[in-house]
Amino acid sequence: MRRAFGADAPSTPADAMIRRARRGLGWFELMASPASPLRVDAALRRAVDVLARTGVPDAQVDAELLLAHVLGLSRGGVQAAAIRGDALDPDPAAEFERAVTRRATREPLQHITGTAPFRHLELRVGPGVFVPRPETEMVAQLAIDALLAAASDSPVAVDLGTGSGAIALAMATEVPHAQVHAAENSVDAFVWTKENFARVAAPNARLAFVDLAHAFPELDGTVSVVASNPPYVPDEAIPRDPEVRLFDPPAALYGGADGLDVVRVLSGVGLRLAHPGGMLVIEHGEWQGAPIRAILEADGWLATATHPDLTMRDRATTAIRP
Repeated sequence: MRRAFGADAPSTPADAMIRRARRGLGWFELMASPASPLRVDAALRRAVDVLARTGVPDAQVDAELLLAHVLGLSRGGVQAAAIRGDALDPDPAAEFERAVTRRATREPLQHITGTAPFRHLELRVGPGVFVPRPETEMVAQLAIDALLAAASDSPVAVDLGTGSGAIALAMATEVPHAQVHAAENSVDAFVWTKENFARVAAPNARLAFVDLAHAFPELDGTVSVVASNPPYVPDEAIPRDPEVRLFDPPAALYGGADGLDVVRVLSGVGLRLAHPGGMLVIEHGEWQGAPIRAILEADGWLATATHPDLTMRDRATTAIRP
């Protein structure tokens, strides 16, 4: 059995509430009548209570975002409606209840709304693709900074295992003079990748369905930045959050006995693709910086360094091609 990754056990005291949520509770029908229609503030309070009881972090934020999705408003618009005491009509109330029920089962918020924010982008996501996390935004920043510092007037970047396309599309849109190539080999994920590349429509971004180990031989020795957010959870571990362990695709999570099998491949591929002085940027777990630096240094990479995210947890390691 896999052990917990970041927790002592995979189950939580909220499991019973989650099972109840899956059955559906008819929360809002009990709160309204023809004489006293359901109000936005009351619906939000009930939703926050339900989500908090099932262990959803930031229940207030999620409730407001779900209602904003249902009503086609911004989160601020929902907050204003709650302050005004606006009524919630029966149809959107029923849709909101269904959305809250899904979130109470710990289905990711982004699967319910169908979108995930990433830097200035709004990406389409759903089952089969890894949902981009806020901490990956700093990984993209490292890659963007390296591209901006590149000597070439048209630097080349590669995102290996791009998933939703988050890092690749951030590089392409924020460094428009760069040429960005992204590789993905999961059929389920590629559906979402293609949609995001089409929606963003960055003219300097190219997407290929290819395994990262064999990606872009035509670019060998020309790439300024090789970036990746690979699977890095050890095979015998269980991610703490139900949103991760129950809904993220296993191929995007598990990376071998120590979680670093794909990192070892990336090191070799990066040496093939990058030109001398090119940078490798790899996202990883907070305890993996030292072993990743050791792998890269053994392969000949220079100036290895591990960088913290905004929570001060180690999140990415960079290295320079000799």
